[in-house]
Amino acid sequence: MVIEGKNRSALTIIHLLGFQAPHSITFLIFFLLLIVYCVTICGNLLIITLVTYSKSLHSPMYFFLSQLSISDILIATDILPNTLHAVLMKKTIISFSDCISQFYFFDVSETSECLLLTVMCYDRYLAICRPLHYTLAMNFQFCYKMVITCWVLSVSIVLILTLTISQLTFCDLNVIDHFFCDFYPILQLSCSDTSFVQLEVTLLSSLFVVIPFFIIIVSYVYIIITIFKIPSISSRQRVFSTCSSHLTIVCIYYGTLLCVYLIPSRGKSWDITKFLSLLYTVATPLMNPIIYSLRNKDLNRSVDKIIHYCLDLLWRKQHNVLSN
Repeated sequence: MVIEGKNRSALTIIHLLGFQAPHSITFLIFFLLLIVYCVTICGNLLIITLVTYSKSLHSPMYFFLSQLSISDILIATDILPNTLHAVLMKKTIISFSDCISQFYFFDVSETSECLLLTVMCYDRYLAICRPLHYTLAMNFQFCYKMVITCWVLSVSIVLILTLTISQLTFCDLNVIDHFFCDFYPILQLSCSDTSFVQLEVTLLSSLFVVIPFFIIIVSYVYIIITIFKIPSISSRQRVFSTCSSHLTIVCIYYGTLLCVYLIPSRGKSWDITKFLSLLYTVATPLMNPIIYSLRNKDLNRSVDKIIHYCLDLLWRKQHNVLSN
């Protein structure tokens, strides 16, 4: 809830319209999103568990991947429960403070994902382009410092932006034609001048989205050049496979972000905006564990070991029961 001054209207409740789908497919959309949510949480929790307990995965690349999974769980839990409610009820009612909180955690997860993808790219750059310096440069002390820096920057910078938004004057209009509280839909509810907030978000986006994206592009240019210098084709494929999963996620994630936030909104319908928003808020957290697990032999081996270990325990338990 926002405490208003003399000339401010008290905006306490916000209506999220969600997806205005035909009633005949409402339950289909609901169950699809529910399955996506369950698979997203289970898949990312599996990666965190594997990286934590499997000694073969105790390396910088998988440590950063586990942090990316934490970010994916955060954004999925922040967005999807309210989205599921909005799908069933055709709209959902939340308080203004809850809306601001949802935006805050959404933006924290998005900012941390940008920074973590950049750190992961730097890890792949060192491993492929500077292999002799990799062990010395990418030690676990450095990895912990990088991860802590990513999370601290995300939490603090987004907090500044969120506090600035909360100081705006908001009108009586309290309907957002979206499935979550995003930046521009929230600004549309404001009666005051939002130019300062938009300038602030432009500067922050340049620092924490555009510059990391530029670093990723430059790093992959060097990576690709290094790969093409390898004489053996099989060696090229093996080296490229170590960064192909990361490159796939970067293309999906930044591609949808660019479409939503950099392409002018004039002439772009809200239905298209909602669909593109689904890609980086719902599809990307789902696809991260799937892409990495399908393309990564180390993760597959760890999963096989856990499955065989569980089956062995189950067999021994049944054998002991039958023996007794």
